Amino acid sequence: MKVSIIGSGYVGSVSAACFAELGHEVICIDIDEEKVKQINAGIAPIWEEGLDELLGKYSQKTLIATSDYDYAVENSDASFICVGTPSGEDGSIDLSIVKAASASLGKAIAKKDHYHVVVVKSTVVPETTEKVVLPIVEEYSGKKAGKDFGVVMNPEFLREGKAVYDFMHPDKVVVGAIDERSSFVVSELYRKLECEITHTNPRTAEMIKYVNNSFLATKISFANEVGNICKQLGIDTYEVMDAVGTDFRIERQFLNCGAGFGGSCFPKDVKALIGKANQIGYAPELLQSVVDVNNRQPLKMIELLQEKIGELKNKRITVLGLAFKNDTDDIRESRSIPVIDKLLELGADVAAYDPMAEEGMKKIFHDVAYCKSSVEALQEADGCLIMTEWNEFRNLDQEFAAMANRVVIDGRKLINPEKLSTEIDYEGICW
Repeated sequence: MKVSIIGSGYVGSVSAACFAELGHEVICIDIDEEKVKQINAGIAPIWEEGLDELLGKYSQKTLIATSDYDYAVENSDASFICVGTPSGEDGSIDLSIVKAASASLGKAIAKKDHYHVVVVKSTVVPETTEKVVLPIVEEYSGKKAGKDFGVVMNPEFLREGKAVYDFMHPDKVVVGAIDERSSFVVSELYRKLECEITHTNPRTAEMIKYVNNSFLATKISFANEVGNICKQLGIDTYEVMDAVGTDFRIERQFLNCGAGFGGSCFPKDVKALIGKANQIGYAPELLQSVVDVNNRQPLKMIELLQEKIGELKNKRITVLGLAFKNDTDDIRESRSIPVIDKLLELGADVAAYDPMAEEGMKKIFHDVAYCKSSVEALQEADGCLIMTEWNEFRNLDQEFAAMANRVVIDGRKLINPEKLSTEIDYEGICW
């Protein structure tokens, strides 16, 4: 089939490359001419494992990029909206880019004689596809949804760093369509994947996405709440969760306690669901507590550090890990951000290292010494905070010898002090 993808960010570029891998012809649409040039040169506009290889394999063959909506829509059967939906201060999502993409699609569909399917893959709150996207496309196309064009909500469930793998090996594909014809078109795109398709309506598909991420975020905050209690009682919370996780109704994943969750999805999606609930007159107290626990959790790292070394003013504090998780350069909602912010507020001299995320964090914090290795960051440090679960941090040992005061606060349970040849004053955030 022929597909056009609007937006070449994390979701759009991965979807485009993977649809090409599934044998479809793909046209990427982006208003950023530099991204268009990159994709046409076979270069990924973002870092994602396996993405460069796929783009290099299909670029200028079955995958091209353009800024021309008319050309892309005329030469495709379905168009996927994969643009960003950033959060406002109140947690609600900003639909301005979705609206603009919908209007552009409508104008292009107006010039087309054949049935076309509009697919929303951007994460949007329930009712958005039917009450925002659909009427905008109708207005600008002059055509009728369900008759002249189809509308589908097809949420993504991709982990950053593993998005290509997740797209090609999904545990679920959700197709929320307004009619059978558009449902069939989108379902056919995934036919080669070994995964049962969930057929539903658009608002249910939208809700599935939010509930999926909100539940995983809830498990993490629950684990952190329990971890905080266990630490006060001298109980190994990981031993507790290992046993609890054997229950098939619960499962072990997402029960690791630590410094909290970040990224482009969990924080934004929980807040958006809270905002939608408030909008319809319901106060979601459990979801609000998930956010509150997550906001408090990373600051416990600083509390533990202060208990060890006292006042932090003019102390050199090393922060290891800037990305919100390992295997990505994404710093969005990284738990390192509130930690570094608080350290600077307290007058500490912050030295930081991350294998991939330095450039992104430089745009937020200028008064930080960014280092090229853990060894450099730990040099003469008075304390160290481990914030991201990078594998290279698991192997740290003699590097700690470079510290002036070997105090290590671990936010991800990466260090086992008993196995180190270098003696350190170690403390885990919840253990």
